[in-house]
Amino acid sequence: MISVHGLTKSFGRQPVLRELSLEVATGSITVIIGRSGGGKSVFLKHLIGLLRPDAGRILIDGVDITGLRGGALDEIRRRYGVVFQGGALFDSLSCHENVAFPLREKLRLPPDEILKRVEGALGQVGLEGMGAKLPGEISGGMRKRVAIARALVTEPEIVFFDEPTTGLDPVLVNTIHHLILDLHRRLHFTAVMVSHEIPEIFEIADTVAMLHEGRIAEAGPPAAIQASQNRVVQKFIRGEPDNSEER
Repeated sequence: MISVHGLTKSFGRQPVLRELSLEVATGSITVIIGRSGGGKSVFLKHLIGLLRPDAGRILIDGVDITGLRGGALDEIRRRYGVVFQGGALFDSLSCHENVAFPLREKLRLPPDEILKRVEGALGQVGLEGMGAKLPGEISGGMRKRVAIARALVTEPEIVFFDEPTTGLDPVLVNTIHHLILDLHRRLHFTAVMVSHEIPEIFEIADTVAMLHEGRIAEAGPPAAIQASQNRVVQKFIRGEPDNSEER
């Protein structure tokens, strides 16, 4: 579904992505791990089409999106759902209105169809009857669920999760991860997730890719990454501080 070749991006004189390449299989959950400031969110923004690379290609189902503009790029984005870091809900809108927002903006559906879809999406994440609440009136875990419902309400083929469990306690992290896994099994979307949650993400990922110094240091099934002999990968998994040996 997603094929990245030689992706390169610098901001001024600071290189962030260095000829990064990665394959994401259709219907899989791929989790991108790596140290803070290592380019994970920048990589995700390229996949979404919010940033343009200095070099390289991003193929979405065979279509190179790096050269697309306007309506052509919007057409690809209609296949996307995005769960932003922190949820990024509109504080002045109710949970129902937050979830309905992409339906009104992207699909322009009639009110009765919007109501049906929003109620269904909130039900999928266990928030039946919570649509009238404002984001400030519900817990952090519930806000994450609303953000996931909003991402899924358009029935996307690809869903991007940028640190979907940031700021949650360990119990809620586990709850949100298993919610994502359950929804994935039912809806069969392709997922790309950026996460720091080690070792929890090994329980839900099909593929784990370690981003280090702008490149994919290693990618593979969770068991292979956990057993990796790559020192960069092992030090990150164990939570050891970085030093100049791997630079």
